[in-house]
Amino acid sequence: MKPRMLLAGLCGALASGALIAAEPQLTVAWRDKPPYHYLDNGVPTGFLLTRARAIFDSAGLNARFVSEPQKRIWANFKHGATNYCSISWYRLPEREAVAQFSQPFHEDLPHTILIAPRAAARVKAHTSLNSLLADPALTLGVVEGVSYGPVLDAKIKTSSNTVMSRTVETTQMMRMLTVGRASYIFVDREDWEYFQQKEKPGQSILHYDMPDMPPGLKRHIVCSRDVPQATMNKLNQAIAATGGIFNPGHSQPAK
Repeated sequence: MKPRMLLAGLCGALASGALIAAEPQLTVAWRDKPPYHYLDNGVPTGFLLTRARAIFDSAGLNARFVSEPQKRIWANFKHGATNYCSISWYRLPEREAVAQFSQPFHEDLPHTILIAPRAAARVKAHTSLNSLLADPALTLGVVEGVSYGPVLDAKIKTSSNTVMSRTVETTQMMRMLTVGRASYIFVDREDWEYFQQKEKPGQSILHYDMPDMPPGLKRHIVCSRDVPQATMNKLNQAIAATGGIFNPGHSQPAK
């Protein structure tokens, strides 16, 4: 090879390496939602946090995982955060307006209902969601800033219940139910199972399933608009390579 051609090849290789090295680090935010992602004695853990780390590692992406409140995460997207991603979110039109979504990597089971004992008879008298949400004597506890899925969100918005909306995590909302602050709440089944194991509420909360509860929704990784399509492609390929979409109705991941 001629010296000039060799030099050109070396320069091209060095330039390519510099571009790879200069690829910006991604900040990947997760919210407190045990057992999906949470702190256990100060150590980040949770079955979806573990899965998300594996996806970013498999994609070969430089990622820094941080814990942030859910409202701050979406405020960051709305206000133009750069090189920013977050994990484990439902795909909704208002979110697609400010962020881009990966392929799904988890599918929830349908929500379930938890009831304060004093309201058990009145809640269980209803055999449909429409009937339940039309009862003005009931108080529904709602975690502000999260989505229960488009079907439940729409029903809650037009509900005749008294809606008690609080900026708390789901675990705290369940604690509020144990002391009768609300008549009932909607929760993910994994949240309820974890709460039972950790806090052993006994008869201070009752569990109830509605036959017309909407199907569980899929969860995605979301990233800010400036994240290149090539990076989103890497994430999608890594999701497929690490097992695709997980459905808890078929098998149970390690927690």
